[in-house]
Amino acid sequence: MRYDVLIIGGGFAGNYLARLLAGKLEVAVVERKGSFGGKACTGIIGAGSFEALNLPEKAVINGLRGAVFHSAVQSFEVSRKRTQAYVVDRRNLERELAKEAIRKGADYFMATNFLGFRGRRARLSHLKEEFEVEAKFYVGADGVASTVAREIGSKSRAEFLRGYELEVLGEFRREFAEVWVNKSLNKEFFLWVAPLGDEVARVGTFGELSSLERFLRLRNLKPTSAIEFKVGVVGLGWREPWVGGNTALLGDAALQIKPTTAGGIVFGAICAHHLARAILSGEISSYEHSCRAVRRQISFGLTLRRVFLNLTQEGIEGIFRILSSEEARRVIEEEADFDDHLRTFKAIAKRPRLLAGLLRVSPSLIRALL
Repeated sequence: MRYDVLIIGGGFAGNYLARLLAGKLEVAVVERKGSFGGKACTGIIGAGSFEALNLPEKAVINGLRGAVFHSAVQSFEVSRKRTQAYVVDRRNLERELAKEAIRKGADYFMATNFLGFRGRRARLSHLKEEFEVEAKFYVGADGVASTVAREIGSKSRAEFLRGYELEVLGEFRREFAEVWVNKSLNKEFFLWVAPLGDEVARVGTFGELSSLERFLRLRNLKPTSAIEFKVGVVGLGWREPWVGGNTALLGDAALQIKPTTAGGIVFGAICAHHLARAILSGEISSYEHSCRAVRRQISFGLTLRRVFLNLTQEGIEGIFRILSSEEARRVIEEEADFDDHLRTFKAIAKRPRLLAGLLRVSPSLIRALL
């Protein structure tokens, strides 16, 4: 068998790329699982990005128009009249993308493992039967623990965190996410609540499981009221190179992940567009440079990540006092972009009073902003 493009990994990024290329080239996707979804993923996507990326509406579970931010001792709310983000079902998102790719002519090899490369061919295994497939281009979209990345000699400089998320019954404000930044609960990351409706929400964090357990008690949520529990790993940092010969990495396999939220859907989709153009032009080597805007966002996020790890709770409270001011909330509500944190922080930095306040609280944060 021979294809123009063999995509190894049928998660979001792999299926999104398959949809972009199917019908233009001979495309195949290899997925080790027998079904889609299953990954721990909160699945919040900014409304602007969702529409610009033409994602399937069938995947939407809920719309969010605001968020409530909590520290150890204070809280504030930001909101807009219109929906600002969607919570999606990861399984339906991947299935719908795969269905569109298949309708356009893509072949899917489900429950099939990628074993490695042998010369110009990919070695695959399905139900213990091994076979080989040749392609002009190969794409590794096989997640954080990418086998393809190892095969092309790509190296990681990253912080790997284990994440925990459950869907739990409780009482929630359907249109408002919750963000909790409290180092007595978790020193490594924030905690979140993403409502799926009035009675069910996705609740999670990264770091230690005990952090999530403490948060559930604080939020008056019962672990015994959970209807789903998932564990996953993210890598915050760099994996380089993204291209080796005729093989490229995409999505989590390339660590195209936001260090501020550990989300990878939007960055993976943006880079999929760049990779599709590079493949169609036959110049796959141009792919990494064309993703420079995403790389800037990752670099900025890593700087904010270092600032957060060095902040004390007292410093966090100082930042909350500034961000909860009427001026700051107005800036956030009018100019913030859910998927572009660099733009959001630049908007805040343009306000002299806010900038001066943040400078007093955290000079390192201002260095990151500027």
